[in-house]
Amino acid sequence: MNPSDAEAPPRRPPLRGALAASPGEGADLAALYDSCSGPVYRLALRLCRSSQEAEDLTHDVFLRYWQQGRYDPSRGPVLAYLLLLTRSMAINRLNQRANRWQLVQRWSEHLFPAAVPTPHDRAESEDLAEKVRGALAAIPANQRQVLEMAYYEGLSQSAIGALLELPLGTVKTRARQGLIRLRALLHDSPAQP
Repeated sequence: MNPSDAEAPPRRPPLRGALAASPGEGADLAALYDSCSGPVYRLALRLCRSSQEAEDLTHDVFLRYWQQGRYDPSRGPVLAYLLLLTRSMAINRLNQRANRWQLVQRWSEHLFPAAVPTPHDRAESEDLAEKVRGALAAIPANQRQVLEMAYYEGLSQSAIGALLELPLGTVKTRARQGLIRLRALLHDSPAQP
């Protein structure tokens, strides 16, 4: 044994049939990359939806494969292992991106509070609310009651029918007729300058 051999980093064992078209006993990372980078990149592109991120992920997958050396040929082909690694790393990246986005959203809410409505916006809202109240007052009481229970109390039509002891069809008819009348009243109301 040469003294220079003792200082050399250990070589990885050859892939020995791990690839479908194995490059042979002297396989190395370059040969593995040449034979598997296409499918790894395509999966990364499907998951990341960005060619730049897919390229980065493909690079990181092969780097992790080479650095960790966890691949066990008895458990399946190396391509399957690389695709599983690609999927796992892509999901981790997407989750990290989502977490960063949520953090940015929380901080932006603290730094930039929601816009305070202007007096003009408040006046428009009050005007619209007054028109809706007037239109509701103009429709028959039975239709108004069903609509108020649905929209202001958040009840379903079946719950309204049970409370009012009415058949479901009657509740639906009253709600529909009430909405049609409201639309006509609100649509025909004169616009304020």
